[in-house]
Amino acid sequence: QLRLVESGGGLVQPGGSLRLSCAASGFTLDYYAIGWFRQAPGKEREGLICISSNDGTTYYRDSVKGRFTISRDNAKNTVYLQMNSLQPEDTAVYYCARGNWCYSGRSYVEAFGSWGRGTQVTVSS
Repeated sequence: QLRLVESGGGLVQPGGSLRLSCAASGFTLDYYAIGWFRQAPGKEREGLICISSNDGTTYYRDSVKGRFTISRDNAKNTVYLQMNSLQPEDTAVYYCARGNWCYSGRSYVEAFGSWGRGTQVTVSS
């Protein structure tokens, strides 16, 4: 069964770091792009960053450039999101999803599929 499971969320102080994991099962991660997204209360889900099957990186939000990086370990079938210099506005549920490539354009979020259930990230002092 195709599945993505996020983990690594939690409570962190402003300026702190977290590393989220997206573990894939039921398919081989090597051939797919994986995107990270987040959704804050009362807001729409937004794309953050994506890694393609050939390890190219696409940023969807300027606000995370220089703070968030994405990587993959195909041997572990896992994609990671390293988040540094976290701020209260980064508080949200974080999701990963699968794509054939790092989609772009108007409805790129909806183009991704096989969404995980998310992991909560709370940035607060």
